[in-house]
Amino acid sequence: MVRRVICVLAGGVGAARLLAGLVRVVPPAEITVVGNVGDDLVLHGLHISPDLDTITYTLADQVDPDRGWGLRDETWQAMDMVGRYGGVAWFNLGDRDLGTHLYRTHRLSEGATLSEVTAEVVAAWELGFRLLPVTDDPIRTRVTVVDPDAEREVGFQEWFVQRRHDVAVRALRFAGVEEASPAPGVLEAILEADAVVVAPSNPLVSIGPLLAVAGVEDAVRSVRDKVVAVSPIVAGAALKGPADQLMTDLGHEATVVGVARLYADLAGTLVIDEADAALVGAVEAEGMRALATPTVMSTPDVAAELGRTLLGAVDVAP
Repeated sequence: MVRRVICVLAGGVGAARLLAGLVRVVPPAEITVVGNVGDDLVLHGLHISPDLDTITYTLADQVDPDRGWGLRDETWQAMDMVGRYGGVAWFNLGDRDLGTHLYRTHRLSEGATLSEVTAEVVAAWELGFRLLPVTDDPIRTRVTVVDPDAEREVGFQEWFVQRRHDVAVRALRFAGVEEASPAPGVLEAILEADAVVVAPSNPLVSIGPLLAVAGVEDAVRSVRDKVVAVSPIVAGAALKGPADQLMTDLGHEATVVGVARLYADLAGTLVIDEADAALVGAVEAEGMRALATPTVMSTPDVAAELGRTLLGAVDVAP
């Protein structure tokens, strides 16, 4: 039996749901995920990697089903104590989730790389797939917002969580990306893949940081015919998160056509939801093949069927 190599470029919740379906279609050992670390932050002295953890917890069937991130059946005693002392409490970390961040921070202090620690965490949950941070170097997404009349730059999590992403955005930048190198195995995972899947993650703040790391965008472009992307925009809106608002704020059309314009040089195929079937022609006018199919992953079965469609789109038999 020929072993397939499938590379998934991933953000957080949307990517995690897709991966939960994809591992029902192909063996997890055939999947390498390249994950976003632009959302990472240091808080309470701990290194937190939200997107990497969301993927891990989801595939371990431990994610909180209501929030889509963090662990199910959490308790919050540690954060209650932080709040009592007047500490930063707007970024909630459950008691068990804190254990992950404590372990990660300790291992990094010992000299381990982020990719080494991530591999250890995935192995501890016995998940079988490979999860690579796009880089071991620190990159941080910074957001320029209007606050309230003047523009100022804030960290991604301050905009996304503390301000509930309800302030206008004027610009994005990925601090530190000029000095960042791809983590070991990242470029090889892309170049050697039978299929590269761009998950239905925010194109600007989830996929954008991946592509900004030296060599990653060039690698994806070089295998464009094997790249299939999933639109995170359905009927003009994001199902989760602020992708539609952010695209509009930064001058992009918040439709599947706008997504096609962002991805046309990178992916040969864009998969869109059946609700946008009337826009297949408009997407293809941007230079991509378009496939309309159910993409709202309301159940694991729908997510698995979407996974089959993605692999079939680039002639990889599931």
